[in-house]
Amino acid sequence: MVSISSDQACTIPKLYANFFLGSDIEFVRPDGRPEFFNADRFLSYYHSMTFAVNQEGQALLPGRKLLAMELHEPFFESWDPRHENPCKWTGVICSLDHENLVTEINIQSVQIAGNVPSQFAVLGSLRSLVISAANLTGSIPAEIGGYESLEILDLSGNRLRGNIPAEISKLKNLKSLILNSNQLQGSIPAEIGNCHNLVDLVVFDNQLSGKIPAELGRLANLEVFRAGGNENIEGTLPDELSNCTNLVTLGLAETNISGKIPLSFGSLKKLQTLAIYTAFLSGTIPAELGNCSELVNLYLYENRLSGAIPRELGKLQKLEKLYLWDNELDGSIPAELGSCSSLKFVDLSTNSLSGSIPDSFGSLKNLSELEITDNNVSGSIPAALANCTELTQIQLYNNQISGQMPAELGALKKLTVLFLWQNNLEGPIPSSLGSCDNLQSLDLSHNRLTGSIPPSLFEIKNLTKLLLLSNELTGALPPEIGNCVALSRLRLGNNRLLNQIPREIGKLENLVFLDLAMNQFSGSIPAEIGGCSQLQMLDLHGNRLGGELPRALGFLHGLQVVDLSANELTGLIPANLGNLVALTKLTLNGNALSGAIPWEISRCTNLQLLDLSLNRFSGQIPPEMGKCKRLEIALNLSWNNLSGSIPAQFSGLTKLASLDLSHNLLSGNLSALAQLSESCFSQHFFQRFFRVSARYQVFSDLCLPSDLSGNAALCTSEEVCFMSSGAHFEQRVFEVKLVMILLFSVTAVMMILGIWLVTQSGEWVTGKWRIPRSGGHGRLTTFQKLNFSADDVVNALVDSNIIGKGCSGVVYKAEMGNGDVIAVKKLWTGKESECEKVRERDSFSAEVNTLGAIRHRNIVRLLGCCTNGRSKLLMYDYMPNGSLGGLLHEKRSMLDWEIRYNIVLGVRRGLSYLHHDCRPPILHRDVKANNILLGSQYEPYLADFGLAKLVDSADFNRSSTTVAGSYGYIAPEYGYTMKITQKIDVYSFGVVLLEVVTGKQPIDPTIPEGVHLVEWARDAVQSNKLADSAEVIDPRLQGRPDTQIQEMLQVLGVAFLCVNSNPDERPTMKDVAALLKEIRHDCHDYNGKADLLLKQTPAPGSTRSPNPTADARSPVGSSFGLEYSSASTTAHESYSLHSSVSNVI
Repeated sequence: MVSISSDQACTIPKLYANFFLGSDIEFVRPDGRPEFFNADRFLSYYHSMTFAVNQEGQALLPGRKLLAMELHEPFFESWDPRHENPCKWTGVICSLDHENLVTEINIQSVQIAGNVPSQFAVLGSLRSLVISAANLTGSIPAEIGGYESLEILDLSGNRLRGNIPAEISKLKNLKSLILNSNQLQGSIPAEIGNCHNLVDLVVFDNQLSGKIPAELGRLANLEVFRAGGNENIEGTLPDELSNCTNLVTLGLAETNISGKIPLSFGSLKKLQTLAIYTAFLSGTIPAELGNCSELVNLYLYENRLSGAIPRELGKLQKLEKLYLWDNELDGSIPAELGSCSSLKFVDLSTNSLSGSIPDSFGSLKNLSELEITDNNVSGSIPAALANCTELTQIQLYNNQISGQMPAELGALKKLTVLFLWQNNLEGPIPSSLGSCDNLQSLDLSHNRLTGSIPPSLFEIKNLTKLLLLSNELTGALPPEIGNCVALSRLRLGNNRLLNQIPREIGKLENLVFLDLAMNQFSGSIPAEIGGCSQLQMLDLHGNRLGGELPRALGFLHGLQVVDLSANELTGLIPANLGNLVALTKLTLNGNALSGAIPWEISRCTNLQLLDLSLNRFSGQIPPEMGKCKRLEIALNLSWNNLSGSIPAQFSGLTKLASLDLSHNLLSGNLSALAQLSESCFSQHFFQRFFRVSARYQVFSDLCLPSDLSGNAALCTSEEVCFMSSGAHFEQRVFEVKLVMILLFSVTAVMMILGIWLVTQSGEWVTGKWRIPRSGGHGRLTTFQKLNFSADDVVNALVDSNIIGKGCSGVVYKAEMGNGDVIAVKKLWTGKESECEKVRERDSFSAEVNTLGAIRHRNIVRLLGCCTNGRSKLLMYDYMPNGSLGGLLHEKRSMLDWEIRYNIVLGVRRGLSYLHHDCRPPILHRDVKANNILLGSQYEPYLADFGLAKLVDSADFNRSSTTVAGSYGYIAPEYGYTMKITQKIDVYSFGVVLLEVVTGKQPIDPTIPEGVHLVEWARDAVQSNKLADSAEVIDPRLQGRPDTQIQEMLQVLGVAFLCVNSNPDERPTMKDVAALLKEIRHDCHDYNGKADLLLKQTPAPGSTRSPNPTADARSPVGSSFGLEYSSASTTAHESYSLHSSVSNVI
């Protein structure tokens, strides 16, 4: 028996009341008398007691679907069923008349976790339904079309899926439809065009697809249309949108919208915000937009817009933000923009603009940010900019601006950022800049500035970053530097600064990065540097610093990178450097340091690179160094006086990529190195043959690595030393030749047999291609708007139109009847076995599934596909300049360095997008020069995705029985592990980089003995076979300016990182992207040469110099490993400082 009071009955939800069925219930009345009845009578009484509220209230009660799961929410505490009506409930608003009908429901930021209510149709007066950020799931019910009085429907910020129901079109009174930030799919229903009263249509940040329906042009009252953030919305902008003459905001950013901006948009007189950025718009910016007199925000960045900036934009008196960066705009900057009196933010970066900056910009009194980076702008900086007293940022870097910096810039009291690097500025740095009290970041690097550094700069209390790299500055570093206490990054490398480093530098307690490399500083390193307690990066290489290393360095516990190479330092290495547990790179080569190498260095447990070469160290190599398990990049102890044996503990350095112990006094054998990676040695054949059985010991005796040479008493084994000679030596040479002849003979026989088998199986087809005519030309599937049919495509597939053949098919240049020119790939068919049919099917589906689902400006665009069961066709944009491989290796072609550099930048963007921005990531698996197509302006497009794989696909981890990829580009580990990782693409890209720099093919006939390009380039650079590392550069690029040569060498260094034989040591494509992007800015930071990768060791046959510092001024003072780490972390500046844009999509 259950006893329940009347008060308790009012609190029992119907859901729980049903649990009492079948029980005898004692109900205690309010007067205290008990009454007994069964469960059916109780439920009847339950309804009479609990649902005193009217019918509208009952539709909202917690027992309904909407709130059944979250009764504990404080928001619903006022929802009491004993109330006469719900008008006092939180979030419910009723009419003011005596009927008290519900007119509004507003539930925001309440965790409901239910479905969209479908029973609110009984609320006949409901005008506003807002349930946002409430964790709603499921789909939008079609019944919502029955809410006839609804004017506002806001279901934003939930987890709704499914399509937008077409029944919404029944809501004739609807004014606001707000469905953004869900997971809605399908297309925008064309029926919404029937909601003639609609004012706001907001559906951004969903998963919508399809085209913008032209029917939206019927919405004469529409003011806001935002559908951005739906990556699968495609097609062109419908002209009909210009009929929405009341439109105030149009946002279609981060979509696949393509085509031209309609000229008719100029009739949108009330338009205030036009935001179509990060899309695929092409053509010119319509001059008619100058008629949109109310325009405040124009966001068209990251598209493919071309042509000149229309001068008609100067008529936009209310324009405040003009963002056109990352397009293909050219011509000059129109002076008429100076008439846009309200303009605050201008970003025209990353285009091909030329001419000078208009003086009229000095009339923009409200201008706050001016960014015109990465263009071809020339002329001088207008002194009139000093009139723009509201300026906070000026970024004009990477142009061709010349002349002197105007002293008038010192009048800009609000200026916080001034970036003018990579130009042709000359003359002195104006001392008036010291008056810019709010200046935080100043970068004037890579110009031709002369004179001394004005002491006034160091009076700017807010200055945190000062970069003056690669100029022609002279004089001493002013002692006033100690006043600039906010400074965190100071980079003055590659100038002509001299005298001592001022002791006042120790006052910079916030300094993180100090770069004074490649100057003429002398004297000792001041002990006061120990006051820079936050220092992480210290680069003083390439100076004339002498004296001993200050012990104060050992107290800078945050130090991660220390480069003091190529100086005149003497004495011992302080043992307390072992306290630097954060240290990853220590480079001290090219000095006159002496004594024993302190074992305490082994306590630097994060050390990845240690270079102590070209010094006077003596004694034994500390065995403790073998405990540095993270020593992965390089260990270079060459050109010292070290003695004793190689410590057995070195066998634990299994991740080490480069080891150089040459030119010492070492003795003993090499058994400790047997477990090290092959890539440790410049001649990797040594390590490969070092592991073979004893009867092939001849190889290890003769293939001596240069990284171990110069140690007369060092032996490869207990019996055989490096000093082989006489008849014994000749006998070994004969044995080597005999074995090599046998190996080549077997290989030749296998190749001939393989070719015969292939020809017998019908793999090589030489006849004409025939398109099956029976049964029609098949089904045409389009991914873009096409104005031609399958018949047009098939009719163009004739032999005279063939422009290429590859392993996956034949490619035709096809001109359609409407004048469009496309490329068509017909996949190979023939007398394949079932296995080959599967491979063909996989190639076709991989191409369609990959390219059909992604969009990127550097990935070839798949227009469509066609198949009829026997033939498979793929259609792409036609690339008039062919492939990178074709242009690189055709003698009649000449690609200058600027074009080559931009090509690799584009390809790295495409690969980085595939690896890091796609979900799941996509592996290309066939990156090569012939799969990089070039547009009319040599813009690169990554093509041929027939071997592509999704990382999360079902067959990703399945072992393959064949090696995918192209010969010469395949990563070495893939051939024997068959394991597919992102690093195989990185390796292939590294080979492409080598091609671009050297001009040679992976297997080039000009390279002797069939050596691979990777081996040839690495060996040529590291073994000093060339008088100058620059000799590996394509002869067609020789004679270029030194800055370009240094860029080429930097790219060469990145290539070596990518082709590391150890896949774990290769950078990710994101790291590669960062490295390549920063080369142009920092190409002189380390004089462009890396000690690790571009060694400059003494010529063969020379003796060890008793004074290694005699050559200290040579550019050996830095390792590329240092730059790699810097680029992928914080050492290089990040200049992606485009103004932040509010989410107007």
